[in-house]
Amino acid sequence: MIFFYLFTLAGISLLLYMYIEAHRNRVIYDSIRISKLPKSFENYKIFFISDVHKRIVSEKIIKKSGEADLVVIGGDLVEKGVSMKKVEDNIKRLSTMGPVFFVWGNNDYDVDTKQLSSTIENEGATILDNTTFSIKRNDEIIDLVGVNDTSLGFASLEDALKESRSSCRILISHNPDISKRISKQDNIQLVLTGHTHGGQIRIGPLGIAKRGGWYDELTHTLLVSNGYGATHLPLRLGAPSQTHLITLVR
Repeated sequence: MIFFYLFTLAGISLLLYMYIEAHRNRVIYDSIRISKLPKSFENYKIFFISDVHKRIVSEKIIKKSGEADLVVIGGDLVEKGVSMKKVEDNIKRLSTMGPVFFVWGNNDYDVDTKQLSSTIENEGATILDNTTFSIKRNDEIIDLVGVNDTSLGFASLEDALKESRSSCRILISHNPDISKRISKQDNIQLVLTGHTHGGQIRIGPLGIAKRGGWYDELTHTLLVSNGYGATHLPLRLGAPSQTHLITLVR
């Protein structure tokens, strides 16, 4: 009988730990070197958050990160059942840090996309849907390139790059699979993604999806974020929730 109680207590403790891991308000601070970064963009700061799902962005995240030059939502801002009021509140909070940009993730299509688009844009955020937004500083430019979701077949890197003007390009995609489509001619130096949740529940090296972290690809640096929220069960193990404050350096 004592073993049953110990086993039950261990199970409850593990579930509690997994719940806490799924609700962390964690900011990862990274400096990323980009060889083609214009001088004017030295120490440029990007706050990156993906896979918010059902969570409300905590004020703790805002305080830990401070001001950013750019805020990027890397898809899955919502999922089925998330209200537009929650979307409004989350974008309002993120907007206090800096101008907000959004790309579509697969779960964003669980809701009325027209309503979601209107809500995002009414709060002053910019949607990058296979498009480029050029950012200018002192007559120098970097391009923020955003593609739609790859898993649903909506991504078009070719269309997204049509309006690019800079040789320094940062690509935002919900799904890291976009990394396989990038060639040297695309002039993309940095790719920011989420989608995998880092596997969400990992046992050591084992997980159902790509581990979160930084990857050195042949032509670019790739970030796969664990994401901020969780889908289905709000539990995580070995892949705690996270956001990122990325400083660009030459």
